[in-house]
Amino acid sequence: MCRSIHTLYNVEPSAGEEEARAAALQFVRKISGYRKPSRANEAAFEAAVEAVTAASVRLLDELVTSAPARPREHVHA
Repeated sequence: MCRSIHTLYNVEPSAGEEEARAAALQFVRKISGYRKPSRANEAAFEAAVEAVTAASVRLLDELVTSAPARPREHVHA
């Protein structure tokens, strides 16, 4: 499942929050073992997705590099 998470940093066009959320959802699914959580676990699952999304966006915003951005087709191939 996580094999389909692609590098979101230093690519052109740059990744947005939607892509960060999609990666966060895959990550939370993988570590929880749930594709879709039960009602009892739904709030915790969604809170985790939001927290991982926020952390990912913050990380992407704070990373610095002097390397030129890579075209997406080279990163996702």
